[in-house]
Amino acid sequence: MSRGPRSGLAAVSSALLAMSRHLEVRDVLKTIVASARELLAAQYAALGVPDDHGGFAQFVVDGVTDAQWKAIGPLPRQHGILAAMLREAKAERLADVRTDPRFEGWPSAHPEMSDFLGLPIRDGDEVIGALFLANKNCEKPDGGCGFTAEDEELLSILAQHAAIALTNARLYERSRELTIAEERSRLAHELHDAVSQKLFSLRLTAQAAAALVDRDPVRAKGELQQVAALAAEAADELRAAVVELRPAALDEDGLLATLRTQVQVLDRAHTARVTFAASGFRALPAAQEEALLRVAQEALHNALRHSGADHVDVTVNRRGGGAVLRVTDDGSGFDPHLTRRAGRHLGLVSMRDRASGVGGTLTVESAPGKGTTIEMEVPGG
Repeated sequence: MSRGPRSGLAAVSSALLAMSRHLEVRDVLKTIVASARELLAAQYAALGVPDDHGGFAQFVVDGVTDAQWKAIGPLPRQHGILAAMLREAKAERLADVRTDPRFEGWPSAHPEMSDFLGLPIRDGDEVIGALFLANKNCEKPDGGCGFTAEDEELLSILAQHAAIALTNARLYERSRELTIAEERSRLAHELHDAVSQKLFSLRLTAQAAAALVDRDPVRAKGELQQVAALAAEAADELRAAVVELRPAALDEDGLLATLRTQVQVLDRAHTARVTFAASGFRALPAAQEEALLRVAQEALHNALRHSGADHVDVTVNRRGGGAVLRVTDDGSGFDPHLTRRAGRHLGLVSMRDRASGVGGTLTVESAPGKGTTIEMEVPGG
């Protein structure tokens, strides 16, 4: 490496440490790509994670502007050079990728590429990604430069560690999904155990009241009062199990990490694109963070199940000493006034109760065909 052994080792060490810092797959992919491009002084870098249908489940680039990426269009398919790396599981180092017979299918808006270095990322015998670089940044007095055998060796080392980081990130996300599933199962058991006995007693008491109405109205009235008391107790049990149940992930990871993980799970599970962004957020009291999470979950459920949205965006930003949550979708929308009059609340009453319960406010902006925005603001603690 031109910078010398000491500086080269330091650069590799920094890249590996950066990869190990992240636990979420998308963050790991971005770090791998950025580290590879910087380490090997390339103009462009990309990493594709293949799916089972001839395309890429994820594709991350570095060195390409947002405007360029938008102009390029849909994600590439598994063809040409990319397919060769995935299929043959060996490095590809080319002086000019454009002259290779496998060079095909590049969009017209794609940046111009010449020298090329790519290789698969492997987890044992499985190819889990393709990492490639283009356009070595160096002096070209005779019109030539290109990636070297030393570059290929260095990228191979990086790819081996990238495989470990990516596999760890996938295992982490899978464990979080299992945690969410376990939480749902535990909640279902709690609801059953806590409420079913009350509902059974309520049914028997109501039957007794019905039998006494004609022959003993005074006793029937007493039984009906008992029905009301049992119903209130059942409601209290339900509230304790649902409203006051604080997700374990929230205690362990905080609001932003919990929301980000849930958004990523939903993004993979639904056809709609679900995104998350945060800015300037500071930790809030536990009750406020839980209320924000519950409102976000309810709003996401409505958007993904009922609105037919193509995009759902979740943001959390600092506002004064508190925070504001916003869930926006581009779905069918609705008239909040008509919905209220029709007795269909879409969880809005529950969301407003959660907001007011922690001193916050909830606003709903929606109209037929105009999408929906749910905004919840909470003050600082």
